[in-house]
Amino acid sequence: MMNTSKNQEVNVPIGSIISGKWNQKQYLILRELGSGATGTVYLAKYDQSKVAVKVSRDTLSITSEVNVLKHLSKVQGKTLGPSFIEMDDWVTSSGTVPFYVMEYVQGESLFVFMRQRKDEWFGILLLQLLGDLAELHNAGWVFGDLKPDNLLISGPPPKIRWLDVGGTTMVGRAVKEYTEFFDRGFWGMGSRRAEPSYDLFAVGMIIMNYAYPKRFDKKEGGWTQLKKLIDRNRILGKYRPILYKVFHGQYQNAIDMRQDLLELYSGKSAAKTTNTPTGKPAAQAYQQSQSGRAGRTQQKKIKKRRHFMETVLIFIFLFVFYVVYLMGQTL
Repeated sequence: MMNTSKNQEVNVPIGSIISGKWNQKQYLILRELGSGATGTVYLAKYDQSKVAVKVSRDTLSITSEVNVLKHLSKVQGKTLGPSFIEMDDWVTSSGTVPFYVMEYVQGESLFVFMRQRKDEWFGILLLQLLGDLAELHNAGWVFGDLKPDNLLISGPPPKIRWLDVGGTTMVGRAVKEYTEFFDRGFWGMGSRRAEPSYDLFAVGMIIMNYAYPKRFDKKEGGWTQLKKLIDRNRILGKYRPILYKVFHGQYQNAIDMRQDLLELYSGKSAAKTTNTPTGKPAAQAYQQSQSGRAGRTQQKKIKKRRHFMETVLIFIFLFVFYVVYLMGQTL
């Protein structure tokens, strides 16, 4: 993992009790859940309930992450990240350590979940992920450190939940935390500016990681290497049109990528990219050529009909696979 912060890890022995200076709440540390550049997350017990506690010596990082969690909780109708509970200080013999408490999300990591399930489940989870990213981007944020390790499947019914919001960055700023394999800057295919297309590139690399579980090293890098890996892999065959577009930065928002993925799973192919004499993608040139009230009205009708069909198809997918899931549990 790469980042712009010094490691602020705090080692808390199992069985220790973290006592809040201001709120007077006590948390019994059960085990470590994970550590990174901005601190360490522990599973803890409070009042017969399990929670996740993140401790760090970097007050600014803790405050920033708390602000992100609060913003995510305000995204209407969505539970994007763990629910924020409280922030406090822990007074120790070596000084005061800030910490915050959040919901403990139980479940399986994305690829562990997929080990015993058909490929269709991967498509359904990608559709949900892209929908959630659209909500996050509309709220003015980019996830940044998007990777399978930060995606947990809870349920039933299965639902993607996000973990570790330490890399979440306001749109327009430099991404503050990333993992090289999923970072377009590492592959020489774009900047680290926080924008929707940065997260979408990471989604493309998650698809690549699904086909190459052990990942792969950077050699020549760039599109040349990724194209070879796409073209030689059977799993990636059906995702090829989408991967070609996302790695060329042709998706400006998550909804467009989600729409292509939905069409792929509904039996259609993702829209092909052809260039006009102006050098612009045909779809973009067509949209720019539309003008007048009649054109706008027609576009609204198409969009409304598309969203309706999208909702129906997703409902059918979820219903069928949830039934299969329940049948598997009873066997």
